[in-house]
Amino acid sequence: MSRFADPLSPDLDQLSLRWLWVLFLAALFTGFFYNLHGFALFDLDEGAFSEATRNMLERGDFLATYLFGEPRYDKPILIYWLQALSVSALGLNEFALRLPSALASAGWMLLIWAFTRRVLDHPTALAAGIIGATTIGIVIVGRGAIADAALNLFIAGAMFAIFLHFREGGNRWVYLAFVCMGLGFLTKGPVAVVIPLAVSLIFYVLKGRWRDWLRAAFNPLGIVLFLLLVLPWYLAITWREGPGFLLGFFLEHNLQRFLEPMESHSGPLYYYLPVLLVVMLPYTTVMLRSFVELKDRFRDDLQGYLLLWFLFVLALFSLASTKLPHYIFYGITPLFILMAMHLDAVRSRFLLFLPPALLFGALLALPELVGLIKPHVDDDFILALLSDYQQHFGPLWHAFFAIATVAAVFFMFDRRMARAWRIFLLGLVMNVGVAGLLLPAAAGLQQAPIKEAGLAARDLPDTVVMWRLHNPSFNIYAQRSVERREPEVGEVAVTKQDSLERLEDYEILFSQRGVVLVRVLAW
Repeated sequence: MSRFADPLSPDLDQLSLRWLWVLFLAALFTGFFYNLHGFALFDLDEGAFSEATRNMLERGDFLATYLFGEPRYDKPILIYWLQALSVSALGLNEFALRLPSALASAGWMLLIWAFTRRVLDHPTALAAGIIGATTIGIVIVGRGAIADAALNLFIAGAMFAIFLHFREGGNRWVYLAFVCMGLGFLTKGPVAVVIPLAVSLIFYVLKGRWRDWLRAAFNPLGIVLFLLLVLPWYLAITWREGPGFLLGFFLEHNLQRFLEPMESHSGPLYYYLPVLLVVMLPYTTVMLRSFVELKDRFRDDLQGYLLLWFLFVLALFSLASTKLPHYIFYGITPLFILMAMHLDAVRSRFLLFLPPALLFGALLALPELVGLIKPHVDDDFILALLSDYQQHFGPLWHAFFAIATVAAVFFMFDRRMARAWRIFLLGLVMNVGVAGLLLPAAAGLQQAPIKEAGLAARDLPDTVVMWRLHNPSFNIYAQRSVERREPEVGEVAVTKQDSLERLEDYEILFSQRGVVLVRVLAW
């Protein structure tokens, strides 16, 4: 019986393989490209990356990145180069800024397909790609104008190359692993090297092949390839900027993040367990089923390697002091393959379709939940942002998620279609709902006033500053460099409505839901 056939449904045949391709391509499009331009950039991360890129193009300086007039030492250079290339070709807009991540995400899923096809079979490979491209956490992060999609692509490339070297031998896989680690190091730093080297060392030692690991890890040409990719920019930025980047990036944004919580991003040791239950929707049940019979899984080289990869990342970031949901994504790739391998192990239709039914039901009820929460919010700025929340959840929202909820419940009982096809179709529905409704609604609530203020400030002759706000996307829409500081008399400030009480005299140039653009006349 095909791996993806419902015991109560017809087996999948070769014709179905073609339809799996259709589903895979549809998942890539809806997951990463559909409505990519349809909502404002999110602060803080999308705004920060995008403004640093805009500033790079404005300055004509492709070596260093700046934000609000200060050096930005958060990340290495590669994602900014990719965004700059996209913006140069397509203009400064949301689509161009997000396109490198969307392409990297699609490449990430295609890499999963190619690897799984090589080590397993074609249907499993397509299923793994479909699962990855229709998982809610990946769809949200994978289309963002940030570095994580590219990093996951390179980590996956390195990890796949390492396993193929273990299985097949040959230096070409060693060289590919070093190239991927080098590109990952240029994207987000040491994590792109730590994960592949640590996981592979543990795996090779467990398999009694530690000498093979040493030969591969210290392959002279592999090391040269890595250094050729990494050293030119790292040396150039250090030569020009001094030790500031090395200290800021390696010590503050890597070591210190591990040792101390940064920007209040902390959490308990089990932080990523509930995160996984949410970010893996609508496949949460399939993920949980993949962890059953772990002892048997570890006996198999491939499954043992995939589980070790995931568990190492889970342990590493659970122990880290700074915790953010997307950190677990560095170990989520192997889960897609494991889930595809064991998709038919979920025998209960109720348990399989309960997570998507709950997801769609929660989204259907979201407007009402916001209305219930709003009276209990005591932050004036957040209250102002929520003042017109109902207009972001129109009839289409309710109709779409009502139909999706009914479909998920119906699939619990339907026996005419293979369960894999039903869950994949719900994944596509989720993609459309997230990209076409959820993200635009969230951006409308959170970002619309900032975007409109930026557009209003674009043609002002005055000096514009940002005061008591931290929204770098404003600079993108204003298309100007803005400092974060207290305004002087005669300057224009973008700030919160409640900041006006600190001024003696002012002229309001723009006001929308708690965000104002104001000319300071007197303190």
